[in-house]
Amino acid sequence: MARVLIAGCGYVGSVLAEELGRDGHEVWGLRRRITALPAGVRPLEADLALPATLAGLPPGLDFVFYLAAPGGSDDVLYRTAYVEGLGNLLAALEGEEQRPRRVVFVSSTAVYAQKDGSWVDEDSPTEPRHFSGQRLLEGEALLAASSFAHVVVRFGGIYGPRRGRLIENVRTARARYHANPPQHTNRIHRDDCAGALRHLMGVASPEARYLGVDSDPADDETVLNWLAGTLGAPAPPRAGPEDPRSSRGNKRCRNARLLESGYVLRYPTFREGYTAVLSGHG
Repeated sequence: MARVLIAGCGYVGSVLAEELGRDGHEVWGLRRRITALPAGVRPLEADLALPATLAGLPPGLDFVFYLAAPGGSDDVLYRTAYVEGLGNLLAALEGEEQRPRRVVFVSSTAVYAQKDGSWVDEDSPTEPRHFSGQRLLEGEALLAASSFAHVVVRFGGIYGPRRGRLIENVRTARARYHANPPQHTNRIHRDDCAGALRHLMGVASPEARYLGVDSDPADDETVLNWLAGTLGAPAPPRAGPEDPRSSRGNKRCRNARLLESGYVLRYPTFREGYTAVLSGHG
């Protein structure tokens, strides 16, 4: 069994920690404040932004998962989480002469800037215009330049239990969709995030990058109308000229590489995922 550190053991990391614990692995969960960690996960209170708090990491780590979150939509916070924090952790591992078998960095599809609804994969151009994608790409480059074996997973929009803003917007008739052109969305259920990370830990010779999204990059009109029908709510109207489009791009992400590695999605599309959320089972 492996010794695993989950740096940023929060929304996704806690589920991953539970699953790895059930597999018999020894798991440490790193957070600024040790609260609400799953049973059996060893707490590690530290701040990735403060190198001194990272002294004395658990020795002999086999795998390190980096799932830090910025805590707000601000360039400084993104740089702290995805560049400085990652650099501090890598330096701490180096300083302790640790040689984990793999460091897994959770990135995002925000690294893509395509706005024409085109398909993208792990090898598509990454030229983000927004600071979120830029800082994530900096983090990816920092890890690639390190001496550690590593994998980057670029997740789409993560949804699941306790993340019901889209559902509430449809329920309360606040949702709007954009057309001409349709705005495609890429998402993945929280449990598939954890499942994919757990799966990639066991892949003997993984690729350097994976896209973590479901199999249906549907446009927002399709998603909103499906939710409205399921909820018995009015069909959302088309957005007017006063409603701004998303600045985060319009692309369709392929998950072929992840599926070809052997991972089977628990929620292949938003329909299965949101059905589980609405029923309280996922």
